[in-house]
Amino acid sequence: MTDILPQPDCSLKAVCEPLERCCLDQLEEPGSKRPPNTGARLWGRVRSKLLRHKLDPQTVETKNWHTDVIEMNGIKVEFSMKFTSRDMSLKRTPSKKQTGVFGVKISVVTKRERSKVPYIVRQCVEEVEKRGIEEVGIYRISGVATDIQALKAVFDANNKDILLMLSDMDINAIAGTLKLYFRELPEPLLTDRLYPAFMEGIALSDPAAKENCMMHLLRSLPDPNLITFLFLLEHLKRVAEKEPINKMSLHNLATVFGPTLLRPSEVESKAHLTSAADIWSHDVMAQVQVLLYYLQHPPISFAELKRNTLYFSTDV
Repeated sequence: MTDILPQPDCSLKAVCEPLERCCLDQLEEPGSKRPPNTGARLWGRVRSKLLRHKLDPQTVETKNWHTDVIEMNGIKVEFSMKFTSRDMSLKRTPSKKQTGVFGVKISVVTKRERSKVPYIVRQCVEEVEKRGIEEVGIYRISGVATDIQALKAVFDANNKDILLMLSDMDINAIAGTLKLYFRELPEPLLTDRLYPAFMEGIALSDPAAKENCMMHLLRSLPDPNLITFLFLLEHLKRVAEKEPINKMSLHNLATVFGPTLLRPSEVESKAHLTSAADIWSHDVMAQVQVLLYYLQHPPISFAELKRNTLYFSTDV
């Protein structure tokens, strides 16, 4: 049986890619007595079934899991799926337990750890750069949800086996865990308070005015948020340097991470938006453009930003 449990924000393509690899790589091993192209044909049936369910209004409306089984030449693929409305999947829900890291304010985590960047961010980035920076579709291709949930549990529990588990885990699951951490922050990394200003700043047409505004907004972030953002920014730039191999350009990375780092919390969203469709579509392109702006910007130094803050203060 093959388990493919997609993340709430993933596309059908992201669900299908790991399943396709399973069908094509594992089901047609050399020396197999099965008819040729069994994996490809089975994958075609599974994809067709997923598409039919996605387009079926009754399937979309139900809140229950739907289980299906497809068999061919002695191979059985069993998969379960359900649809979650966009407004539900986009919620930022604070954790009731403040002892973990997921769903806990970044300032609380860094203070507890006595670190500038949360441990989970540092470790996931280190592992991706060690053995995943040349992985095709890194950060775009979803990891298996059960692996991601297992990593989430060990980071929340601060388990002593974290490093061993990371070294053995599929790199897409580690990349998915990093994305999940930022997605589950109770407030976006670039904060609810500054969100309207980021939207206004990226829309400015004058390059000098935009530069001043976007740098000023970074200086306005709390230190843990700013330091973590700059740390992630440099990492994503290093990933994009391998674009000829991993196919992940700066724009691709901004598309993946922009909404995750900027999307307002539930309370902020309700203040500006009136429907689930609006929550999904409103400002998404602008969120991508904000991150892309910083990714395309020359290296940004925390010390330099803070020095400029001092200059601004003395000039007033």
